[in-house]
Amino acid sequence: MYPDVQSLKPERRYKITRVGVKNVVKPIFVKRGNKIITLVTTIDIFVDLPPSKKGSDMSRNIEVISEIVEESVSKPCTGIENLASRIVKKVKEKHEYATYAEVHLRADYFLERCTPLGRKTIERYGLIGRARMNEEGVKKMVGVEVVGMTACPCAMETVRAILRERYGDEILEKIPVPTHNQRNVATVMLEVPEGYDVEANDLIYIIEESMSSPTYEILKRRDEGEVVLKAHENPKFVEDVVREILHRILKKYSNLPDEVMVIVRSESEESIHKHNAFAERVTTLGELRR
Repeated sequence: MYPDVQSLKPERRYKITRVGVKNVVKPIFVKRGNKIITLVTTIDIFVDLPPSKKGSDMSRNIEVISEIVEESVSKPCTGIENLASRIVKKVKEKHEYATYAEVHLRADYFLERCTPLGRKTIERYGLIGRARMNEEGVKKMVGVEVVGMTACPCAMETVRAILRERYGDEILEKIPVPTHNQRNVATVMLEVPEGYDVEANDLIYIIEESMSSPTYEILKRRDEGEVVLKAHENPKFVEDVVREILHRILKKYSNLPDEVMVIVRSESEESIHKHNAFAERVTTLGELRR
């Protein structure tokens, strides 16, 4: 019989809030309509650890992941958040001493898009699933990360004033006013109550419509020009991006309960500064409605 070192009493008896494994990479299978798609997914699993236990039996986390991945071959999940929910329940079951369990999943996700001139292109997005479980039950969230662009409204108005001083009002009627651009990374996380569905594709669309412009892997010259013009016709601060996403979420998900958690982040990599601009709102649908 081999010794169970994890069950020994620790020398320093303090509770640990989260302990587990990170960056476990596995393929999972998701049903999308009549198709089964494979997502190469990075998984993090955590539980809390009582002060009476030295270690957390981390191999149990890997066992749970292997079981769920094998199940997904014959029974593909309907969403990454539902898979996270299944994992977190099993993890909590395996760690009988834990009062809390948490699971994060992240995968690259590809969608067909069209450039402004109609050229088809395959674009990459981040797909996120999370679940946590405590004595009150399970809460799960679905999320996406989208890369687009913003055009700075502040610099645009400054340039407009300079052009007016130098050349008069007539010049403003002949050319678009330039400004500096930023690569924007926006993230939305939305809680999904039992009995409700949230489509990741819809969240991606909401984010792209809330930026100055989407971006694309492949752009020919005319398409490049159209993207730049669209962004300059629709200048946005990071704050504007967050507020527009919140507004569109409220309209899209009017059926979801007030207590549903919403997390929206926008970060722009500045082109004329050495820092990034960042904005975030963590709230509930009920608070936004009020």
